[in-house]
Amino acid sequence: MFSKHAFSIFEESIAKYHIIDDVSQSFSNPYENDDIINHLLYRKNWIDTVQWHYEDIIRDPNINPEAALTLKRKIDASNQDRTDLVEYIDSYFLKKYQSVEVKDEATINTESPAWAIDRLSILALKIYHMREEVDRIDADPAHKKKCASKLSVLLEQKKDLSTAIDQLLSDIESGDKYMKVYKQMKMYNDEELNPVLRGTK
Repeated sequence: MFSKHAFSIFEESIAKYHIIDDVSQSFSNPYENDDIINHLLYRKNWIDTVQWHYEDIIRDPNINPEAALTLKRKIDASNQDRTDLVEYIDSYFLKKYQSVEVKDEATINTESPAWAIDRLSILALKIYHMREEVDRIDADPAHKKKCASKLSVLLEQKKDLSTAIDQLLSDIESGDKYMKVYKQMKMYNDEELNPVLRGTK
């Protein structure tokens, strides 16, 4: 199933990141460009993983204001990269299913496959870090018990989301659903659409 395969790549990316565990570390994709979907999935999760740790760092109450502003810019850039990767993944599926004959009664899904996969990537990070809390040597039993309960919920969510993703892809492949992807029209990065940026010209 596609979701199981994707999740395994997300786990691979997360494990690789945590060997060094530094947001400044260099990125290397083990999947070649011609291995399109695996290349995209690995890159997508790496972006999510680095941003996860950006979000931890910026919440330091003692962070230097200038460092916080620099980090905020990095988070903004990361969000744009994340959106771009989602669109690349959807483009992969659009091409893959372009010859499918869509049934007259076919319906559209509330989100595209790639945005559901985006949620699965974030969920992989939640599971990894919640499991870390469960296994923390310095944590008290009450904390571990609470985190174990949360981990159980996350694992159930993984099962449900994975099932939904695989069903969506199956429905698209059979023509029971169709994809319709809207490009993200983020206005705050556009010098013509953001009045603050427009005023700096």
